[in-house]
Amino acid sequence: MISGYRAQVDSSVIGFAFNALVFITMRSTARAAVEAFESTVITIPQVVQTQRLFGEPDYLLRVVAADLTGFQELYDQQLSQLPGVQKLTSTLVMKSIAPIQGLPL
Repeated sequence: MISGYRAQVDSSVIGFAFNALVFITMRSTARAAVEAFESTVITIPQVVQTQRLFGEPDYLLRVVAADLTGFQELYDQQLSQLPGVQKLTSTLVMKSIAPIQGLPL
């Protein structure tokens, strides 16, 4: 089943040269906490991918920013304020080796 089509745009060409992976541990994984977090995180345009994980941490976000200052502002003003967040850990992407691939059909 095809769920949609999209263009893959080089983020650095449109001003988002900075990529980071942000790991989020929640205070609680009760349904209300999860729903509040998920409904809020999807409203942040710089969060380009969100995945809920088994085990610790609870979520993995892929985020883009123009530069380190932009990422710090995003981290401090929006990501750290997401509902239910206990801990944020981030790692910076040095180099993208392979873009998101299609399924191996």
